[in-house]
Amino acid sequence: MTRYVDVKDVGRLVGSLGLNRVIRNMASYIEADYRRWPSFDKAARVANHSSQGVIELMPTDDGELYSFKYVNGHPKNIRFDMLTVMAFGVLAEVKTGYPLLLSELTLTTAIRTAATSALLARFLARKNSRSMALIGNGAQSEFQAIAFHELLGIEEIRIFDIDPAAMMKLQQNLAGIPGLKVIPATSVRESVRGADIVTTVTADKTNATILTADMLEPGMHLNAVGGDCPGKTELQAEILQQARVIVEFEPQTRVEGEIQQMPADFPVVEFYQVLSGAAEGRQNDQQVTIFDSVGFALEDFSALRYLYDATVKMNIGQTIDLVPTPANPKDLYQLTMPTSSLLPAAEAEWRDAHGHSVH
Repeated sequence: MTRYVDVKDVGRLVGSLGLNRVIRNMASYIEADYRRWPSFDKAARVANHSSQGVIELMPTDDGELYSFKYVNGHPKNIRFDMLTVMAFGVLAEVKTGYPLLLSELTLTTAIRTAATSALLARFLARKNSRSMALIGNGAQSEFQAIAFHELLGIEEIRIFDIDPAAMMKLQQNLAGIPGLKVIPATSVRESVRGADIVTTVTADKTNATILTADMLEPGMHLNAVGGDCPGKTELQAEILQQARVIVEFEPQTRVEGEIQQMPADFPVVEFYQVLSGAAEGRQNDQQVTIFDSVGFALEDFSALRYLYDATVKMNIGQTIDLVPTPANPKDLYQLTMPTSSLLPAAEAEWRDAHGHSVH
């Protein structure tokens, strides 16, 4: 039997524990798995691109558990009041191949992306960081804001989006969170001025220039989330030249991240190296750091692992027959036969047609 967790189930989990606690828990799972980096079979995601968007598969395993995520990115969906990003995923046993969990990952991806952003910022941003600019106020923005407030103690967030309705939505959703001040800005430049951390999470599938080098200030940490596939960036190339860049999985980020703009030998540091002590994160308070975030399969593995543990413990979700369980594993055909509950009716019908019992 496979545990099935849908959107309402994840909503129940978040409603029971609180979003801030779920983000903190998920960040702990993600950090624990990054610290086991050599245990994972790692590969860049498999992407199928079209003029409308992209559909991707993201697989990984640690020798005991296997996971994959199906995820899309279709920016034009917003015109039809549809999500631009949606996902589902599977967690399975390596030794048998049997699926343990089938889960929604749309809501969960927003949570794990925010948890990952804030987790890396704990190692890269200045320790006294209290203000953040949040550029792009779409579906992931609330999660980013709450994650940075919860894990880093961010007290002030200046928000900006080219869509005033998105800004209003974000401001309303964040209203009432104790200790968090939300300030609408009239431009990107205004929002980033004096900010300790700058998060960009825009959706357009273009080589955009959301931030330019003249907006940088000493000691800033940039959390670049929106650029996550070939041909989609948010930062001016000159910014990268002036910063220390941290990535998840270098082969994937070279193709999908902000560093796709840079030469193949442009220096970067993988996050696991910072955790292991093999490389430094931030080297001084004046340095500009960048998390070139594209989303890596390990983070979804961690999210699915957390969902499985939490929903089993809290008895959330249901079990389903996703995989056949015939009495004889060599006789799959038996599952196409009438069930025992239908046999009496079938026998009566045969007897009426042929005038005698089938026995």
